Formats: sequence, C-alpha cells, structure tokens
Amino acid sequence: MYRRRALILLAALCAALGVGVSPASAANTAYVFAYFTESPNMNGANYGLHLAVSQDGLNWTPLNQNNPVVTPTAGTLGLRDPFILRKQDGTFVVLATDLNGTDFGQNNQYLHVWDSTDLTSFTGYRRIRMHNLNTHTWAPTAFWDASRGQYGIVYSANNGNTDVFMVNYTTDFRTVTANQVYFSPGFPVLDGDIVVDGSTFYLYYKNLSNGLLYGARSSTGAANSYTTYTSGLRQGNAIEAPLLVKNNDGSGWRLWGDSFSPVNNDYYAWSTSNVGGNSWTALNQRAYTPPLNAKHGSIAGISATEYNALVSRWGLPSWTRLKSSNFPDRYVRHYDYAGRLDAYPFDPYQDQLWRMVPGLSDSAGVSFESVNYPGRYLRHYDYVIRLDANDGTAAFRSDATFYRVAGLADSAWASFRSANYPDRYLRHSNYLLRIDPVSTATDREDATFRVTP
Repeated sequence: MYRRRALILLAALCAALGVGVSPASAANTAYVFAYFTESPNMNGANYGLHLAVSQDGLNWTPLNQNNPVVTPTAGTLGLRDPFILRKQDGTFVVLATDLNGTDFGQNNQYLHVWDSTDLTSFTGYRRIRMHNLNTHTWAPTAFWDASRGQYGIVYSANNGNTDVFMVNYTTDFRTVTANQVYFSPGFPVLDGDIVVDGSTFYLYYKNLSNGLLYGARSSTGAANSYTTYTSGLRQGNAIEAPLLVKNNDGSGWRLWGDSFSPVNNDYYAWSTSNVGGNSWTALNQRAYTPPLNAKHGSIAGISATEYNALVSRWGLPSWTRLKSSNFPDRYVRHYDYAGRLDAYPFDPYQDQLWRMVPGLSDSAGVSFESVNYPGRYLRHYDYVIRLDANDGTAAFRSDATFYRVAGLADSAWASFRSANYPDRYLRHSNYLLRIDPVSTATDREDATFRVTP
C-alpha cells in the first residue's frame, strides 16, 4: 500500500512539474533484451533489431520468431550493438551501430536511432552524426546526467592515437554537442556500458590490451572521472560487450559478456550482491538461457503491462529447444538423422529447434517434429533415438511419442517417458540420445531437460 501511495504521489508531483512519468518505469517486473544475431558459420546472421523478453532476467524468450522487429533503412542498412534506454518521460530510445555485417575496418560517423513508446512500434527513424573523425562509431550506451540536464551518448572510437570512449550530450537524441573523449585510461578500450545507480556512475568496459572485462566508477559521471575498481573478468577464450543489469527486485546485479572464442556467439553471465565491490561470481549455464543466436545487446527493465504488450504484438516462438540438465551448454539436436546432445552454439542452428506437438499415438503425450526437416520426428529404434520420417504406422507413432513428466533430477525441469516402453526415458549417453531405464542419480540427470525457446 505504501508503494502504491508513493507512486501516486510521484505521478502527481511530476504532473505538477510538467515532467512525464511512466508507471511502468517505476514498477519494472520483467526485462527486454535487444540484440542482433550471428552464429558460428553465420547461418543465423541478421543485422536488424531483435527483441527477447524474460520475467527472471535469466531465461529469455525471443519474440517475432527471432526475426527483426525493425531494420535500418539508411546508412549501411544494418545494425550491430543495439542499446535500449528508458528516457526520463518513461518512453524508450534505441541506439545502434551503423554496420551491416563484419567489415570492422569500415569508418562511419553515424548511429542509428529510433523512438518508441513501449517497443511495440518504432518511429522517428534517423541517423545522427557523432563526430567528423576518420574512425568508427561503435557500441553506443546512453545515460541521464541529472547535473547537466542532458543525456550522455558514449561510444567506442579511435581518437587518432588509441581506442577510447567518446561522448556527446543531447536532450532529444536528434542534435548532439561536439564529441569529446570520455574515457581513456592509458590503454585501448572497447564496448562501454554505463549504469547510473543513485549517485554512482558505473562503467564496464573491455581492456583491449589483455582482453578482460573491468568495472570503473565515478561519483559525477563527468568525462575522465572514472576509476577502475574490479579485477579482470573473462569466460570462454575471448569476450567483449559487457552488459551490466540491476535486478528489478533490488537483490543484486548481473553482468553479461559476449564470447566469440572458441566459438562465436556464446553469452556468459556473472552475479553479485554488491556492484560496488570486487566480487563477481560466474553463473552456471544451467541458471540462464540467452536468446537464440544473440550478439552484443542491451537489457532494460519493463513492467508487466509492457511485457504482455510485447508478447501480444510480436508473438512467442513456434518452436522449443531441450537443454541438458547436467551439460547445460548442450542442447538436443539432430545430426545425420541421429539424435544427439551437442554444445551450442553450432550450425545449422535449426537442428536444435523442435515443434513439440501432441503425441502421434496419444495426444496426452508429446512428439518432437524437426523444424528444418518437417515431417521427421525423434523416435527410438532399438532404444536409440533417430530423426525419421513418419511412415504412418502405429509402431512409428508409438516410438515417437513421449509423456512429459516432472524432471527426474529437478522437478522444475522436464523428463520424457517412452509411450510404448514406459520403464524407459529419453536420456543422453556419451552425448547420444536413447531411451533407457532410470535408476541412478546420473541416469536421472541424463534424463532431465529444460524446455526452452
């Protein structure tokens, strides 16, 4: 009740002062993720704006069948590194790098910009010129600087001597002040992300000299006022694009990083209860599922109303994936018509996408139809799982039908019992799929999966 009264008073005060306020922005209960897509062999590359939603900030559901919701119509006709900022009036602005593909030697002085009320539509598309330098304008992040009464737009560029962060200030994301160096710590940097929490400005970045991610902070947010306070972080062989997010419930923070080695397109995450400390803990991949093929994006808090509007406008995926409980970097996929459990990312990425349809022999069960080989289903044959075409026989229908039950190793996940061999469950063994009786703790882990988009 006190929170509701506070919101009412805040709205009244803002109305009296002529300042817009969105009730949604004051009560964020979900999250939206903006990104572009790539996959190891570029089978999944798309340089439009993609959106995913999450209620826990860890497990993500792509919208619009993981197709772009908007694509640039000027400049290079593509984007990278989209950034969503909720403005002071409660609406959103989207900024993005003007780069279609991977020509990282290309110079470009512009950023893509859209306005949006609630991310169900995008208006006012334009490009804004940030500088006149013979360099790039990459990975924008933006923040509200209350002391200036302006937004700062920070981006990666080369000032002629080294890779730095530049800043331009704006009130409308249409006209900007002259560029100036914002962060140049004595070594080259890339991919800044800035979050303002109370009176502290946090800047997370990549140190190009050693390839690690770091956090810096400032009490003013002014140019060249930041001090690095964390140790270096990395998961995978190489990582970039740090993404700092405060949990909606105030319980802590998460940091995401986009890894491109040993395979391109692998997101990792850390958590901490104290963003001002030096105590980031790597999260087990079992705890989170990034959007399919997501690359270098941004996350913003949204309200339940905004979450529902996004789902209604853009739609949920028509496919699912099965994530292993005890090998959470691996997903069920087919390869040469064999059922397997392989480490994601991989190409063709569609091999892991399934239409979970009513069971072919019993609609109370489920069957798994391949998205990229429609008409073929996971079925067992001599207890081994294969991807076979439906031959219309009763035997095939039974072999391809499973009953979904609470996960044998984790009731919040799922296990799948064979319809015609009810003492056997779908499980992996040496990364191959089969149906077996389950008796040991290892068996139960092998037979437990997360059904996820």
